[in-house]
Amino acid sequence: MNIATFGFIIFGVLLNAVAQLLLKAGANKVGAIHLTLDNLFSVGLKVALQPPIIGGVTCYVLSLVLWIIALSRVQVSIAYPMLSLGYVVTAIGAWYLFGEALSLQRLLAIGIILVGVALLART
Repeated sequence: MNIATFGFIIFGVLLNAVAQLLLKAGANKVGAIHLTLDNLFSVGLKVALQPPIIGGVTCYVLSLVLWIIALSRVQVSIAYPMLSLGYVVTAIGAWYLFGEALSLQRLLAIGIILVGVALLART
């Protein structure tokens, strides 16, 4: 895999992780969502108009474009496992931005993911 293809994959994964963090920030602003037939439209509108959610959806769309470019250049069996890097970025971002726990078990899992991706990228 050349550096440009690797860049498309990594940047797509990063955008996907940022999308998750933005969606979480938007969900935090909205609060717990309890949908009923009576409030479906108003709650949907409230969610859809949250700037972090709009940003998250935008990041998803951009990551999709990059992902399609990457898949046009590399085998899916190589590219797809690299999506696991999104778990690493999201876990660290959630810890930093939202105060979510990074237990020893999670840190060990992150280390295993990083080793696996490094091995995969070398093939």
